[in-house]
Amino acid sequence: MKNDKEIFEKIYEKGAVWTELNPPKELVDLIESRKIKSCKVLDIGCGEGFYAIYLASKGFDVTGIDISENAIRLAKSNAIKQGVKIRFISMDVVDLDKIVDKFDFIFEWAILHHIKFEQRKKYVENIKYILNKKGKYLSICFNNENSDFGMKGKRLRIIPEGAKMSVGVKLYYSSLEDMKQLFKPYFHIIEAKLIKMTAGGKEHIGNYFFMGNL
Repeated sequence: MKNDKEIFEKIYEKGAVWTELNPPKELVDLIESRKIKSCKVLDIGCGEGFYAIYLASKGFDVTGIDISENAIRLAKSNAIKQGVKIRFISMDVVDLDKIVDKFDFIFEWAILHHIKFEQRKKYVENIKYILNKKGKYLSICFNNENSDFGMKGKRLRIIPEGAKMSVGVKLYYSSLEDMKQLFKPYFHIIEAKLIKMTAGGKEHIGNYFFMGNL
């Protein structure tokens, strides 16, 4: 059985089905409203780099990480084409404790539902550690009542044969309350809500959390 890195390297050989060229409205709203001002940013699970490119074009100092070296290769190429400078690094999101920098804003879009439940506490602790004292954190992941996959309420979904997304990808669903319990010991929750989000050209239900460091 392939491990996560092998699966995502295959996905990003030519580009992932879920890649969106334009930044999500939720991220744009935070920037345009000035709730997040130009600062040092970490884009976790940056994929092909388009959200990082958006932030860099707005004057942000951006670092993007992704488990896939192919994704990072594409992200670097896309950044060059757009004329922006971004630091892209290939690394697993469970290894955030290896990052020595501190950030004012950390965000992840559709990443947490790829992280196993038993790994999430350490993951969030690592985010808190590399987030500056007054820093902000944006997290969006699939809600467990998402019916778009035909498995409403299921906490684990393994992509089957015939699906557009690469076979073997595992998705771990969570409720809004699950995520509140995860984040509450580490962050001040500024806003928590359900949103409609797009992934792979389809609309899904997402858990939205905008938070500040305690």
